Amino acid sequence: MSTRTLISPAVLARPRGRALYWSVFTAVVLLFALAFLFPVYWMVTGAMKSPDEIARTPPTLVPAHWRLGGYTDAWDLMQLPRHLWNTVVQAAGAWAFQLVFCTAAAYALSKLRPAFGKLILGGILATLMVPAQALVVPKYLTVADLGLLNHPVAIWLPAVANAFNLYLLKRFFDQLPRDVLEAAEIDGAGKLRTLWSIVLPMSRPVLGVVSIFALVAVWQDFLWPLMVFSDTDKQPISVALVQLSQNIQLTVLIAAMVIASIPMVALFLVFQRHIIAGISAGSTKG
Repeated sequence: MSTRTLISPAVLARPRGRALYWSVFTAVVLLFALAFLFPVYWMVTGAMKSPDEIARTPPTLVPAHWRLGGYTDAWDLMQLPRHLWNTVVQAAGAWAFQLVFCTAAAYALSKLRPAFGKLILGGILATLMVPAQALVVPKYLTVADLGLLNHPVAIWLPAVANAFNLYLLKRFFDQLPRDVLEAAEIDGAGKLRTLWSIVLPMSRPVLGVVSIFALVAVWQDFLWPLMVFSDTDKQPISVALVQLSQNIQLTVLIAAMVIASIPMVALFLVFQRHIIAGISAGSTKG
């Protein structure tokens, strides 16, 4: 069966064809990089402009005078350390709860095969069809009845019910080599021991992906934290940026947005290998 390519090997062997190919390839990559990185550049440099320059028409691509005062003002005036710490606590707790309970549920559905397991999994996946906004009121009433308003647990517990991450983990567990698990069972390892010593070490790629999904979801969420945190001192950074932006200069607000985005960008740069490995996790063969 022949495969078709945009440029044949014969054309690539010619100097002119090779030069044309790499010129087009480089131009396309640069255009895509510019499309993704220019908004980031605009945000970072916008915080270094003066209030008059940021509102100028037409806008300037490079600040006339580079100023770092916007970042220091944002750090102090908007109380970013407190709100960043609130976000870290909420995201870390949601990540821990989600990793423990979703991993346990996925392992049970994949390897323990409980009665009505397929029916339970179908019901869990059916929740993906329900709009998130439709669940806000029931979740709020439940949290309010339990007295969890203005407490990080109000973020942690709803984050556990993540059908997508549970299904992602189950699909990965389904692909684990059966002979490895049977060997552990022959050696006398119980189900919990097998999960802890065999399954989890082999599941590092998908656990890394699930961790990133869990942390990013809490970090960028706005509506739910706005509803459950009426106390300004306990609000995460996503809500605080809106609540405290009323009497703040635009350059200071942009600087606060830059600072708030740094942890997630750093997280991606550190764990990008795990993301790529997790995407191809389903190719594991027994």
